Amino acid sequence: MLGVRGERVTVAKITSRYRDGRAGVIPLPPGAVGDARGRPSFLETDEPRQVPVADFRRRVGVMNPVLWDQVRHLAT
Repeated sequence: MLGVRGERVTVAKITSRYRDGRAGVIPLPPGAVGDARGRPSFLETDEPRQVPVADFRRRVGVMNPVLWDQVRHLAT
Protein backbone atom coordinates (compact mmCIF):
# COMPACT_ATOMS: atom_id res chain seq x y z
CA MET A 1 0.00 0.00 0.00
CA LEU A 2 1.48 3.28 -1.10
CA GLY A 3 -1.27 5.65 -0.09
CA VAL A 4 -4.95 6.07 0.77
CA ARG A 5 -7.30 8.66 -0.66
CA GLY A 6 -10.89 8.37 0.45
CA GLU A 7 -12.08 4.83 -0.16
CA ARG A 8 -9.30 4.01 -2.67
CA VAL A 9 -5.80 2.69 -2.04
CA THR A 10 -2.78 3.00 -4.33
CA VAL A 11 -0.76 -0.22 -4.40
CA ALA A 12 2.18 -1.71 -6.27
CA LYS A 13 2.01 -5.29 -7.52
CA ILE A 14 4.07 -7.92 -5.67
CA THR A 15 5.18 -10.86 -7.78
CA SER A 16 7.52 -13.84 -7.53
CA ARG A 17 8.37 -13.62 -11.24
CA TYR A 18 11.38 -11.48 -12.13
CA ARG A 19 11.09 -9.87 -15.55
CA ASP A 20 14.59 -9.05 -16.74
CA GLY A 21 14.84 -5.63 -18.29
CA ARG A 22 11.52 -4.36 -16.94
CA ALA A 23 11.86 -0.88 -15.46
CA GLY A 24 10.64 -0.24 -11.93
CA VAL A 25 11.17 -3.73 -10.50
CA ILE A 26 12.56 -3.73 -6.95
CA PRO A 27 13.63 -6.93 -5.17
CA LEU A 28 11.97 -7.28 -1.77
CA PRO A 29 13.98 -8.24 1.31
CA PRO A 30 13.85 -11.97 2.16
CA GLY A 31 10.76 -12.77 4.22
CA ALA A 32 9.00 -9.49 3.38
CA VAL A 33 6.03 -11.25 1.81
CA GLY A 34 5.85 -14.35 3.98
CA ASP A 35 5.76 -16.77 1.05
CA ALA A 36 5.49 -20.33 2.41
CA ARG A 37 7.88 -21.60 -0.29
CA GLY A 38 10.51 -18.94 0.44
CA ARG A 39 10.55 -17.68 -3.14
CA PRO A 40 12.13 -14.30 -3.89
CA SER A 41 9.57 -11.53 -4.37
CA PHE A 42 9.62 -8.33 -6.39
CA LEU A 43 7.70 -5.07 -6.30
CA GLU A 44 6.59 -3.80 -9.72
CA THR A 45 6.45 -0.02 -9.37
CA ASP A 46 5.89 0.94 -13.01
CA GLU A 47 2.10 0.44 -12.87
CA PRO A 48 0.57 1.56 -9.55
CA ARG A 49 -3.01 0.32 -9.17
CA GLN A 50 -6.09 1.70 -7.44
CA VAL A 51 -8.15 -0.72 -5.36
CA PRO A 52 -11.02 -0.23 -2.89
CA VAL A 53 -10.09 -0.05 0.80
CA ALA A 54 -12.73 -2.74 1.39
CA ASP A 55 -10.57 -5.25 -0.55
CA PHE A 56 -8.06 -5.31 2.33
CA ARG A 57 -8.90 -7.95 4.94
CA ARG A 58 -6.21 -7.24 7.52
CA ARG A 59 -3.04 -5.34 8.25
CA VAL A 60 0.01 -7.44 7.45
CA GLY A 61 2.90 -5.32 8.67
CA VAL A 62 5.11 -2.32 8.15
CA MET A 63 7.24 -1.78 5.06
CA ASN A 64 11.01 -1.92 5.38
CA PRO A 65 12.22 1.74 5.75
CA VAL A 66 14.90 1.36 3.05
CA LEU A 67 12.31 0.01 0.60
CA TRP A 68 9.86 2.79 1.53
CA ASP A 69 12.51 5.38 0.61
CA GLN A 70 12.64 3.82 -2.88
CA VAL A 71 8.87 3.88 -3.49
CA ARG A 72 7.45 6.74 -1.41
CA HIS A 73 7.36 9.05 -4.45
CA LEU A 74 4.70 6.78 -6.01
CA ALA A 75 2.22 7.73 -3.30
CA THR A 76 1.88 11.31 -4.55
